[in-house]
Amino acid sequence: MELAQVRLLVTDFAACYRFYADVLGLKPQSGAENGPYEKFSPTVGSAGIALQDRVAMAGLLGELGDSVAGHRSLVVLRVDDLDAYCAQLTERGATLLHGPAPMTERMRVAHLKDPEGNLVEIQEWQLLLT
Repeated sequence: MELAQVRLLVTDFAACYRFYADVLGLKPQSGAENGPYEKFSPTVGSAGIALQDRVAMAGLLGELGDSVAGHRSLVVLRVDDLDAYCAQLTERGATLLHGPAPMTERMRVAHLKDPEGNLVEIQEWQLLLT
């Protein structure tokens, strides 16, 4: 397992984008200034900080009620075999909120919460065959 990123769930995406890009000087991956997602890379190291629109994540999890304001971050872990890892998690007593399911063309994810209610995303990247 690899720590992929720390993702901040934000309400004012554009302001946060400018802070991480212009103030902190982190390099944006795609230039999506208005979201709903952007990953920023430090000059050294592989893990980065990512921003994601809070309402978009709440919609994905089916939590569009009062909890939209509650989630502020999530820990993202990358694994090689999402289905096998999720099976292990549920055998150990975890309850998945979402997934395993596609999130993008190349990425599948599952979400769960820790005992304090913090979101955890487990992700698997798939190679594109050309």
